[in-house]
Amino acid sequence: MLRFLTAGESHGPSLTAILEGFPSGLAIDFDKLDKELKARQGGYGRNSRQKIESDKVTFTGGIRGGVTTGGPICMHIENKDFANWQEVMALEGKINTPKEKEVDCFRPGHADLAGTIKYGHKDIRDVIERASARETAARVAVGAICQQFLNVLDINLVAHVIQVGNVKAPSQADCDNLIEVCARANESEISCADQSKSEEMIELIKKTWSEGDSLGGAIEILVDNLPVGLGSYVHWDRRIDGQLAQALMSVHAIKAMEIGDGIEASQKPGSQVHDAINPAKTENLPFTRPTNRAGGVEGGMTNGSRLVIRAFMKPIPTLVKGLNSVSFPDFKAKKARYERSDVCAISACAVVAKNMIAYILAKALLEKFGQDSMKQLLSVYKKRNLSDA
Repeated sequence: MLRFLTAGESHGPSLTAILEGFPSGLAIDFDKLDKELKARQGGYGRNSRQKIESDKVTFTGGIRGGVTTGGPICMHIENKDFANWQEVMALEGKINTPKEKEVDCFRPGHADLAGTIKYGHKDIRDVIERASARETAARVAVGAICQQFLNVLDINLVAHVIQVGNVKAPSQADCDNLIEVCARANESEISCADQSKSEEMIELIKKTWSEGDSLGGAIEILVDNLPVGLGSYVHWDRRIDGQLAQALMSVHAIKAMEIGDGIEASQKPGSQVHDAINPAKTENLPFTRPTNRAGGVEGGMTNGSRLVIRAFMKPIPTLVKGLNSVSFPDFKAKKARYERSDVCAISACAVVAKNMIAYILAKALLEKFGQDSMKQLLSVYKKRNLSDA
């Protein structure tokens, strides 16, 4: 079974990820992996820390000669900013926190309050260091390997921004060419495939930045060429839509998601929601669908149509002007302290979301076609047909 763990703090020495259950024989493109990490740090509206860090992965296990061995894959990403935080984040001995780095007030919208109470911490920083979205760099490293696995199976993913604040760009769910969508999104500073809307989004971020506020938005993830039958209807925890939802909802600041027409479908009669099935000889299947309102998932399983997912991100909760809160440990009225933060991190969120989806799909594929090596898996995968699905 494919699974991964991450470890490390935002201003600690490094982040670590261990990916277990990955087959042997996949040649890793290290440049592509580092490019994915760089994309997570980009996007208009990010904070100054992205100028300090230049994330690169160092492998310490599971790869030899650039090829996976079948053993656990261990990855490290150095936190260069640790040089400025060694006394505050000391792993051994006495911690020395200067006044300007003390955290004595809970920040609304963060894990601060619940996490401090849950774990009985005496210092809020013990929460914010691990709860920080910096942890997603390790997830992207895992997902980037999974993306390369999917690409070998001719499965392609793209994520692009379709909303920032109240500025909405059109869905690309019906676009014939995902490569074209990806290219247009990559040309945008905000990862939006629509140029005019991209410019509107950037202007809105500029305005919000000047006001000391923050913005959220929405992301669309599209996946082509998935086989029928990833996931299962027989147990609640094997349903692929449930797994995709859990993966996305675990990403910092994601508060909602939908598959296909999701929210809109809840407002229409069934005759305008469900996708008819027509007999036809297509490249891989003996049927065709005139619509894809289900977004590629029916009954907890992929159905052969394009996977269409949207994730909705709340505005970054750290605000320059601060919200009303309470101090710690005395719980007295106090304005929340500003900790360096993004104004809008929707582009970065799109990268993280895409890589979490890549992990879930790789996991589902290995469960269905599971073999110990890529050679064995490709042999089984190429022989698949509708009776296997």
